[in-house]
Amino acid sequence: MSKPAAAPIDSRDLVISRVLRAPRAALWRAWSEPALLAQWWCPTPWTTEVVAFDLRPGGAFHTTMRGPDGGVSDNPGSFLEVVPQARLVFSSLLTAGWRPAKPWLGFTAVIDMEDDPAGCRYTARVMHLDQAAREQHEQLGFFDGWNTVITQLEAFAATLA
Repeated sequence: MSKPAAAPIDSRDLVISRVLRAPRAALWRAWSEPALLAQWWCPTPWTTEVVAFDLRPGGAFHTTMRGPDGGVSDNPGSFLEVVPQARLVFSSLLTAGWRPAKPWLGFTAVIDMEDDPAGCRYTARVMHLDQAAREQHEQLGFFDGWNTVITQLEAFAATLA
């Protein structure tokens, strides 16, 4: 697993950047098709239900994660920017149609994908309102959880190539 990026642009950000051994087109497909997203989006053995998925700026991005112990994490949000095979930006601070939200954990995530000789450079930058929210997210297991999901994405996307 990768370590946190050495120097985030802003101290409120959490950043993971890895080279994945899967083509960018396959990674994008895994992200952009709801039925595929549900297969890798949260750490196993948790499962994901894609409640709403409207892949356009202002469109809904709402998932519910369920754990084997009965735990549930409901995550409504919205897509902010969609650049096919290059960038995806989503936030829990807005819901569909740009409606403001008060989530239990507020953040905006920027996912960038760039070609790399070994596959695809995949960078996830998760921006928070303040340092306290960043620290809360990190203490909740951000690096372990997001790295696990990125590894699952890499393995899943390789099967789509």
